Amino acid sequence: MNADSKEELVPVLKSTPQSGARNRLRSTLSSGLARYSLPANSMAASSSDNRSGPSRASDRITLVVDETRFVVDAEIFRAQPNTMLGRMFSSSLDNNFTRPNERGEYEVADGISSTIFRAVLDYYKTGTVRCPPSVSVQELREACDYLLVPFSAATIKCQNLRCLLHELSNDGARQQFNLYLEDRILPHMVNVAERGDRECHIVILTDDDVVEWDDEYPPQMGEEYPEVILCTQLYRFFKYIENRDVAKQVLKERGLKKIRLGIEGYPTYKEKVRKRPGGRPEVIYNYVQRPFLHMSWEKEEARSRHVDFQCVKSKSITNLLEAASAEPDGAAPRAATQNAQNNDNGAAAAAAPPGGVAAANAMPPQPAQSEPYPAAELLPEPGEAE
Repeated sequence: MNADSKEELVPVLKSTPQSGARNRLRSTLSSGLARYSLPANSMAASSSDNRSGPSRASDRITLVVDETRFVVDAEIFRAQPNTMLGRMFSSSLDNNFTRPNERGEYEVADGISSTIFRAVLDYYKTGTVRCPPSVSVQELREACDYLLVPFSAATIKCQNLRCLLHELSNDGARQQFNLYLEDRILPHMVNVAERGDRECHIVILTDDDVVEWDDEYPPQMGEEYPEVILCTQLYRFFKYIENRDVAKQVLKERGLKKIRLGIEGYPTYKEKVRKRPGGRPEVIYNYVQRPFLHMSWEKEEARSRHVDFQCVKSKSITNLLEAASAEPDGAAPRAATQNAQNNDNGAAAAAAPPGGVAAANAMPPQPAQSEPYPAAELLPEPGEAE
């Protein structure tokens, strides 16, 4: 078939009855779809609205803090998953462990005032928390610790810089002392424990301090085995009372007891020796004021400090009723004792010279216990007739 026959065949095929029917059906379907269809962009917008509309309405939650209601979007909490509110509302509300009350409200932040909570909510919106003038920095710090909101100079804005820097210094002191405890203090405590002791006394000196004790005349120390740490940085750390308070709290959290921190005099070198009356030498040392810390890990300190004495029941009779009940059994011995005393008194009266001097010095007979008020016989006056 040549090229001319091909050119003549094309218009013939297009003009067949079947092809015309197919073309008419295609045009009818396209016109019908165009009548009832929407533009593509409008369909995408409507589908996005259908997806986002109900979810946005469901993300609005009501928080009740200090009898005050806060209507917020839960999405701001999901942006901070490390905070307490972020953990509470990060997952689906249907599967979350936080359950609303009968009115669909969430009661959170128990013990925190509404003023502080309103300030903390700004962290989820702007990334910073501004301390209200009516709220102390310590209260704001406690609320941030409870809600797991970072408390730092980048997140907290406060007018009272002294209180803000005080809280920041406490955080820095806690972290720094934990490092000192592991690197410098704990090795000395282990040395003391290996000796069998259960308490440790450590003195912190500077790197420039020189300790030269005389072996013949050592200084009188209150502690028998004080441990010494030469560290100027640790000395500067314990120079502040607030740092010592933070260190004491850390040691308590680590389980130690009898913790004492302060400043005391420590002898460094001998200055002179002088003779006291009687020929006894007196050594004078140079003392420097240096920080110290004392702690104990003894468990049974109450039992080791005291001696348990055995209690023995006393055999002496201190009760008059018991003495009266014991009278029949002990009447014979007491009667014999009474007769012996009477014989001794009678012999002394017979050997006395005239005048009754010995009779005046004689002891009257002892009454029996069954006779509480005996009748005492009056002795005759000297010179009277018998």
